[in-house]
Amino acid sequence: MSEVHHEAVYFTGRVQGVGFRYTALQVAKEFEVAGFVCNLSDGRVQLEVEGRAAEVAAFVTALEERMHGYIRKTERSARVRPPEFRGFGLK
Repeated sequence: MSEVHHEAVYFTGRVQGVGFRYTALQVAKEFEVAGFVCNLSDGRVQLEVEGRAAEVAAFVTALEERMHGYIRKTERSARVRPPEFRGFGLK
């Protein structure tokens, strides 16, 4: 794959200390995506994910559904670029 769909997603709300990153890791196993999830010092969670556009969209939607009671706001930005990640992990 020479270029992939990439999204940077920032989740705001009660998203730290509630198993958000672990849930993202588990949900990622259900999709053909690569990237990482990490906590930010400002209390948000950052998700960097790449793959086919439909897979990325389905993954983010599934994660939002799984963690719906904790997310107050989701900010997403997308672009197409060469792949940077192998597998999905925690940072």
